[in-house]
Amino acid sequence: MKRPSPFLLIVLAAVALIRGATVVAEDPVPEAPTFLVVPGDFRGALPISDAVRVGDLLFLSGKLGNQPGTRNLAPGGIKGETRQALTNIQATVERWGSSMDRVVTCTVFLADMSEWAEMNEVYVTFFPERKPARCAVGVNGLALDARVEIECIAAVGT
Repeated sequence: MKRPSPFLLIVLAAVALIRGATVVAEDPVPEAPTFLVVPGDFRGALPISDAVRVGDLLFLSGKLGNQPGTRNLAPGGIKGETRQALTNIQATVERWGSSMDRVVTCTVFLADMSEWAEMNEVYVTFFPERKPARCAVGVNGLALDARVEIECIAAVGT
């Protein structure tokens, strides 16, 4: 079957617009997600990926304030755990081709909302110029009895 000429397509689109129809370009096939796992990470035994990349977006799993490669939470209460959680996030975004200044949104889960101000004191030091969109919610418990868990989405690519 012969393809219609570009001129005919333009005429048909113009007629459709005149009649009030919306002309929609065909959507490209969405890119398949890439599930990113760190070999040897203790979380490999858990049913999660370190991050998932879809197109130019990197979706991070929630990060606790545990010391890298262990289930031990950083000392120092909410401030120590927040610093370590964000350090873990920084390592993750850099590992998968992004950076902290390309983080576009974060969700902060707090075991105790009264610690929001202390968490925020540390949080802002990781985003000195570009502030991601953010939501903070109080929860009824976190893994490892953590005080804070943070998940993020970052831009990757060009």
